[in-house]
Amino acid sequence: MAKLAKLKPKEKIILGIDPGTNVMGYGLLLVEGNSYKILQYGVIHLKKYGTHELKLKKIFERITGIIDEFNPDTVALEAPFFGQNVQSMLKLGRAQGVAMAAALARDIPITEYSPKKVKQSVTGNGNASKEQVAQMLQTLLKIEELPKLLDATDALGVALCHHFHEGRLQSRGRTAGWKSFLEENPDRVK
Repeated sequence: MAKLAKLKPKEKIILGIDPGTNVMGYGLLLVEGNSYKILQYGVIHLKKYGTHELKLKKIFERITGIIDEFNPDTVALEAPFFGQNVQSMLKLGRAQGVAMAAALARDIPITEYSPKKVKQSVTGNGNASKEQVAQMLQTLLKIEELPKLLDATDALGVALCHHFHEGRLQSRGRTAGWKSFLEENPDRVK
């Protein structure tokens, strides 16, 4: 009897996003089974754009471009941190919403994680600093030199958090994306 060849685990690409209105971080991980490696990471500089509307347009264009280039299987976003400045929260929520819209426009499922959940997943401490998250990611992902703006490593942290939690989400039946929303909520769409 011939031996069956071992099947390779399915590869998938996770796009992690750390929303921001001045700097938005993004990171792409290639996952194969339990192993993962960085495809690309960086930031989208938005400070130079004069109006909030123009920033939102640039976010949509850049995230759509990243999606079109790398064709991720899923998008993981860090949920906005609830601060005291309501205007800042509104703007941050809009930035996150535009990034979500870019993924949904390409029928890519999305999942949100709280900043505390991301920090806990990466460092084991939900109250870790950005620097601690970056240092742990440097070790886990073999990053030679950390970027100046840690929004990029924050985005990688979101992607890695999603990888660590993805199996649990699927086992609970949680899905994301516009198609899933429509299927799970037929009475809410008329």
